[in-house]
Amino acid sequence: MAQENTSTGTPAPHPVPHALHTGHAAPPVPPAEPTPSTWGRIDDEGTVYVITAEGERAVGVWQAGSPDEGLVHYARRFDDVRTEVELLETRLVSGAGDPKHALSSATQIRDGLAEAALVGDLAALAARLAYVIGHAEKALASAKAEREEARAAAVARKQELAEEAEKIAADSTQWKAAGDRLRAILDEWKTVKGVDRKTDDELWKRFSKAREGFNRRRGSHFAELDKQRASAKQRKEELIAEAEAISESEDWGETAGRYKDLMTEWKAAGRAPKDSDEALWQRFRAAQDKFFARRSAVFSERDAEFSQNASRKEELLVEAEKIDAAANLEAAKNALRKIQEQWDEIGKVPRERIRELDGRLKAVQDSVKSAEDTRWRRTDPEAQARAAQFRERVEQFESQAAKARAAGDERRAKKADEQAAQWREWLQAAEAAVADR
Repeated sequence: MAQENTSTGTPAPHPVPHALHTGHAAPPVPPAEPTPSTWGRIDDEGTVYVITAEGERAVGVWQAGSPDEGLVHYARRFDDVRTEVELLETRLVSGAGDPKHALSSATQIRDGLAEAALVGDLAALAARLAYVIGHAEKALASAKAEREEARAAAVARKQELAEEAEKIAADSTQWKAAGDRLRAILDEWKTVKGVDRKTDDELWKRFSKAREGFNRRRGSHFAELDKQRASAKQRKEELIAEAEAISESEDWGETAGRYKDLMTEWKAAGRAPKDSDEALWQRFRAAQDKFFARRSAVFSERDAEFSQNASRKEELLVEAEKIDAAANLEAAKNALRKIQEQWDEIGKVPRERIRELDGRLKAVQDSVKSAEDTRWRRTDPEAQARAAQFRERVEQFESQAAKARAAGDERRAKKADEQAAQWREWLQAAEAAVADR
């Protein structure tokens, strides 16, 4: 049915329906308000019609004014919808809009076009809506693919971290480095997001089990080390008992030889706990000193016979004072040991020379011992173990704080933070002590 122009009374041609746009650009939708009679009419009874590809369709009734005013009213309503669709498209293309919301809104408008009270190019609007819907569906599919890709990457990374933790737990004996690496893995683990709850829980159980296994194995290692030191302490106490028992002996030569053997056994016993090792050594040395002091008292009566011994010892001291423990500790110890053996073989010197000669030799011994003690302190595993234990306590309280905070218990979290801070201070002091050795 031909449209009649309400202003001239002459029939107007039907508009050509828009075909579905197949290009990449959005299909154009002409505004209706400038020429509303192109897209509809109002008959004498006030019924409003819109022209479609299938013919005219009644969209409403106009009684409030002239037919031209009525058409403009319905055309404006069309243009409002047209603007809404364009805004959806603009936000979608720019990336500022939510594809899901755009798809829902565009679909709702499209589904309501068949009954919409609008006057305008409905076919063009439908094509524009189809374009927006297609674009939104592609955006949703792309976003879904990106989420899946990110999830797969996150799962793969956590699997790698769990496997590395399991390998550390099974094989590593570098306790400090391995402990540091497990803490770094935990820090990274917290930053990896996007894994579904079930998979994340499974991977976390693997990592947590590995970390606990490593901690148990490390604890067993240091427990065994403590056991060995306790055994060394017991053995040294036995050597001290013998050294003290023979300190009253008057069999000077044999007893002196036995003290040398005891010294060899003392060194072979290993380190006792640090808090008792020095005290044990002082007791052992005191027993030796007691014996040799007695022997010196007896031999002092024969000082005249020992003047030549004093000269020989002075020759030994010349060699001893050339010893450079800083240059080569093992060579220095060997040289000193040989000199000590020769020193004892020579025998006693006049009493007035004992302090001088023994003091010079002791200075060399102290120099070598100081170099040896310095090397030992630099490699003392006990100090490192203590630092590791402090570090573990810091981690435990930090973990408690995190759990309490996650549970909303700020009081417990604050208390755990304070405990962690205290242990952290002790850890820093222990690490500084190791670094200064």
